[in-house]
Parts: sequence; C-alpha cells; structure tokens
Amino acid sequence: MTFISSLEPKALWSHFDAILTIPRASKDENRIRTHVVNIADRAGCNYTIDNAGNLVVQKPAVAGYDGAEVTILQSHLDMVQEKNSDVKHDFRTDPIVPKRRGSHVTASGTTLGSDNGIGIATMLAIMETKRLVHGPLEFLFTIDEETGLTGASHLDASLLTGRRLINLDSEEEGILYVGCAGGGDTSMRVKIEHAHLRDEATGITLALTGLKGGHSGCDIHLQRGNALCLLARALWTAYLLSPFHLAKIEGGSAHNAIPREAFADLVVARATRDEIVMAIESEMANVRDEYCSVDPDLKFSINQNESVKAPWTLHSTENVIQLLASLPHGVEAMNYDIPSLVNTSSNLATVSQDDDSLVITTSSRSSIDAALEAVRRRIKAIGRLAGADVDETPAYPGWKPDLTSPLLKITKSAYEQELGTTPSVQAIHAGLECGIIGKKIPGMDMISFGPVIEFPHSPDERVQIDSVGRFYRLLETTLTQLAS
Repeated sequence: MTFISSLEPKALWSHFDAILTIPRASKDENRIRTHVVNIADRAGCNYTIDNAGNLVVQKPAVAGYDGAEVTILQSHLDMVQEKNSDVKHDFRTDPIVPKRRGSHVTASGTTLGSDNGIGIATMLAIMETKRLVHGPLEFLFTIDEETGLTGASHLDASLLTGRRLINLDSEEEGILYVGCAGGGDTSMRVKIEHAHLRDEATGITLALTGLKGGHSGCDIHLQRGNALCLLARALWTAYLLSPFHLAKIEGGSAHNAIPREAFADLVVARATRDEIVMAIESEMANVRDEYCSVDPDLKFSINQNESVKAPWTLHSTENVIQLLASLPHGVEAMNYDIPSLVNTSSNLATVSQDDDSLVITTSSRSSIDAALEAVRRRIKAIGRLAGADVDETPAYPGWKPDLTSPLLKITKSAYEQELGTTPSVQAIHAGLECGIIGKKIPGMDMISFGPVIEFPHSPDERVQIDSVGRFYRLLETTLTQLAS
C-alpha cells in the first residue's frame, strides 16, 4: 500500500491504490478483471462475463428500494501505457509508482492510469458500501477501450437490464457530458527498399523528445507538437536541400495519444553531412520558436552513429518522408454552434518498422459522420499516392446529445444540491463508449462525468485529489436521488 490509501474518500482511493499494482494493458485485462470478480464475490454480488471479456456485476437495491429503476455504472478496465524513454518500467510486471505533487497525484515517469482507474475504483467502492441508499445497480466493466472501444463493440447487451447509464470516464469537473465524437483508425503499410551502404557514407541518429503529447481527443485543440510531424518536417526540409538515405524512423505508441517522441537513423555522404545536419538543426530551431509556449521541454539531438546499417533507397526515403509530411494532424474543423467544441480532427499516431515495411497509423474523430468519412478518405488517398496498402477499421459511432434526458435532469439536481453550483452540459470530442452502447441498446439514457484528470495518455497525467472527493459525493447523491 502507498500514501494513496490514506486519501479521502478512503473507500475509493484504497481501491485505486490496489489497481496501481495490477497490469492492465488493452487486450490483457485478465488480472484486473479477476481482481474485480474477487471484490464482487466479497461483496456478495452476482456477475457474468460475456464472450468478449466484458464483466457485468449486479448489486441488489437497498431494502425498500427494490422497485426503483436499474442504474448502470460503467468504466473500462484497460489503460494507456506510456512512459518516457529514459524510464525503466515494464508495464507487464511492474506496479505504477504514484507521487504526490501538491494537490495532485501523478506517476513516476509513466502514465498513472487514472483513466479509467478512478472510474473502476469508484465502482468497487460503491459495490462494497453498505451505507448508501440506492436502487438496483449493474456495474459494467468493459475491455479494450483504449485501442478502439472493441469491448463495447462486442458487448452482449442481453446481460444488461438497466436503461439508464452513468459513464465514469470523463476528465473535467463542472461538466456533465451528454454527447461525444465518433471515430476510426487507418493503418497503412509502405514497402521499404534497401540500398547498399557505401564506404563514403556515415550514420546519424536523430531524437526528438520532451513534448507533452496528450489525449488525441481531449487535448487535440491545445495544438501541442506531434513529434512525428515535426521530425518529418525537418527531414523534408533537409532532403530538399541535399538528399540522404533513411535507415529507420519511428515514434508514437498509441492510436489515441499524440506522439511525444520520434527517432530516425540517417545515412549521409560524408561530404554533405555538415550541410544536412545544419539544415535539420535550423528547422528544429524554427520548431522550438513556434512551440516554446506549449512545449517548453522539447529536446532535439543529432549524434554520430557509425553502427547505422541497411539504408533505404532514395526512392523509399523520399516516399516515406513526403507521406509523413503530408498526412493530416490536428483540428480539421471547429463546431459552428459551439465555438469551443472540436468537430473533426486527426492524429498521426504511430510509425514503426515491420520487416521490409513501414507501418503508419492514424486516428480520426468527428461528431459528424460525413466529416469523419471525408477526412479518412483523404488519408486513404494520400496513402495510396505513396503506394501504401491502406486498411481502415470500422468507425465507431458518436453519441447524440439529448437535452431532455431524465437522467440529465436528476444529475443536474444532484450536482446543485451536493456542490452548490450549476454544471455545464456539453459534448466531448473524445470517443466514449456511450456511443456504441447507445447504438446497441436503443433508448439507453446516458450521462458521463468525472474528476479532474489532466494530460491523460502521457507521463504527465495527473488527477486532482480534491476533485475526486467531490466527484464521488456527486455520484452518491445522484444514485440516491435516482432511487427515490
């Protein structure tokens, strides 16, 4: 146990403390699911696991409230696993090490997993409590949310009897979310041809690190640097001046995280080395100037590396750099009616090498189906122009706001009663599982709220301690009002 267990409310934080010790990568949720099942057994609750691996736990109503409508609480079991490149941490075995920094809890060079670990811990605390007045509850723990919401997509909807759902996967206080964007990923594979290493050539390694990154939905409007885009920009600038051979380029770690780091190996003629290095450094100086206020910790290095082997041909090098420099990243369009809401965006997410191919993934989002398909068609066109094999995952649906929702009315009342202010009602650009669940179960009344979680999907992730207590009180008051 760590200091986490002494925070208030202890019932919630002690569960989160335990969750920090349990590996829970996307598609590897067996251990965290087993942990939840053990808590359900301890609380005397029945549970069912569907074929996809989603878990539903049933808790009976408090005596006298059996006639109340069933309420579903929902969170996802997996987390984004990001760490700084200089941090030694194996997410498969090592516990996450929390740290307190003033009014926040963060981790030691890795993601904290408060997305959606706080939601899981909250549900476990409600599952075990005996002092709360509530109607019948169903706890839905989905899998594999972070890599495409596939758990929700394959949910056996027959396991749920409730028709009102509270999603606990939001990250801003004072806001009740009643809608979200839909989205879809694109993957492209580009063939790489190799050239012979010439005696007069030398190797160079480039490293761009220290960017903030963040959630590709929640943080895309902040216009932080994308390490892959910025590195490609510098490479293309230098290549136009004096061609060179790429031998490797990689960066990014998850489809829904803005890349914080990118790396490349180059093979250059010794005669033009200084000219190429100077061009790259000059362009990176421009990048520093442009992003100094939003990414002040940006670091860039160029080092001699004589071990670089297997250079690509000039054709493959030029093709890849142009492709990466052309793919869209960032906000495509803002909402015309809600100026602060992003309508459409895209994230150049990851680049990795697989044998003789380069694999590039992008993630696009929009609250408008036609706009989502338009940006994905553009990405496909750019990929095909580069000769890539392009594969698109099926898009997941958005969640259309319903401002007449009975659940919204009750939750607003609970917010005003418990916290003394009127919440804002908004839609979010990130993808929530509510969109998929609502499509699977027509008529589902849904809402989403949570505590303050900043910089999710990055090692800077942090949760504001006091906001967790207020979030928990809001949920308790909402459940009691729903039972009345």
